[in-house]
Amino acid sequence: MSAEQKDPFVVAYRKLLSPSKSLCRKEFTCLGDTYGEVFSMAAGLKKTLSGRGVETSVCLCTENKAVVAASILAALAGVCNLILPHSFSTHALLETYEATGFDAAVADRPEEMPGVEMISPTAGDMADLNPGDLRDPDRSFLKLFTGGSTGKPRVWSKTPRNLLAEAFYLRDRFGLTGDDVFLSTVPPYHIYGLLFSILLPFVSRARVLPEIYTFPQEILSTINRHRATVLVSVPISYRSLKVDNLSVPSLRLAFSSSGPLDRSDARYFLKKTGLGIHEIYGSTETGGVASRSVSENTESWQPAGPVSWRMFGRRLAVRSDFVSSEMERDAEGFCVTGDEVQPDRDGRFLLLGRADGIVKVAGKRVDLKEVQNKIQTLPTVRDAVVIALPAEKGRESEIAALVACDLTEIQVKKMILEKLEPYAMPRRVHIVPFIRRTATGKIDYRRVEQIFLRAKEKSSQQK
Repeated sequence: MSAEQKDPFVVAYRKLLSPSKSLCRKEFTCLGDTYGEVFSMAAGLKKTLSGRGVETSVCLCTENKAVVAASILAALAGVCNLILPHSFSTHALLETYEATGFDAAVADRPEEMPGVEMISPTAGDMADLNPGDLRDPDRSFLKLFTGGSTGKPRVWSKTPRNLLAEAFYLRDRFGLTGDDVFLSTVPPYHIYGLLFSILLPFVSRARVLPEIYTFPQEILSTINRHRATVLVSVPISYRSLKVDNLSVPSLRLAFSSSGPLDRSDARYFLKKTGLGIHEIYGSTETGGVASRSVSENTESWQPAGPVSWRMFGRRLAVRSDFVSSEMERDAEGFCVTGDEVQPDRDGRFLLLGRADGIVKVAGKRVDLKEVQNKIQTLPTVRDAVVIALPAEKGRESEIAALVACDLTEIQVKKMILEKLEPYAMPRRVHIVPFIRRTATGKIDYRRVEQIFLRAKEKSSQQK
């Protein structure tokens, strides 16, 4: 038996393009496309893209979960590389095109893009999806972008092993099966949404509700109407679900990621539903790293089974099959992250915060230094300091900017809006004649933070 045949991942990977007749008849999206129709779309994409001599780069500009799944299958069949922009805004798509020069796009609403072929998936012959044509599991097939709001976006490559090994692990870790029904409040172009609302249901042979649900009563009524068993959401949605009529008897699992989950929100959900929300900690580049639940009565994180971790100084270093190839590795394969940690009991760890100036706002990563650099390019700006204020209850980081200039707060905000995505905009801007520095030119960040906290307290007293 060859080494490849002995690799459990390769065995599971090859089964993906070998659907049974019964699976083909089963719904992938509830009241929508069947698994058979997803495989047929994948075969149609393969036929469209085959014979071009080189692999086509295809940008996925769609939230249609069946189309995303079909595109992934076509890419796994080796006919294209996929690119997922961090959003579908004109600004984000332009950045994505400039960074990759993609050849074609699959879009819900086809629009003319110069030099880009627009593709609408059509049905093909499933027999054309030959498991023998599967892409090398360790060769990149997908590029994901993380926030393009602060300078050029970062691009991270993913191999089939990076993504599917994590999906297989999560399926087995949480006992997901073909009887499960997923409801998601996050889009599939985000790494968390892609993994939990497309790949995880697909490898579990489960069903997924087709829309992206936003409003609390819409979420609750849809769960109960379709007897959904798995909720994939984010902290802001769990905050909105703190309602008196929170009742979801069919639900058996709830996941949260993309930012810290407020403990009071998690406790309320546990009290009303009996479910401890599973928080997932990780990033686009590292993949999933660890999880925790308020039902465990601890603030610490349990590393995922396939993930090894250790400390590099105070920073977390990880090693797993989920990590993108762009991450630098030491001789033992460990990658240093931007998070500081402290060891806890039973192999767990506590997160202490970021060490590299990256914060999350609305689930998006924002580089405070880059925001500061953008502000310093504005007319009359002599100096600027950008910080993340302590999060209010149930909210993510709040960006604040102290600016020494001859402009008004309104003028600064208007000008900087032309350089940043809205979520990276400083929520608070304070104009000063100058910013005090130490003799060595350093900023007293504690003092800057106090300026904003005092201003906030004064504003609250005046209301």
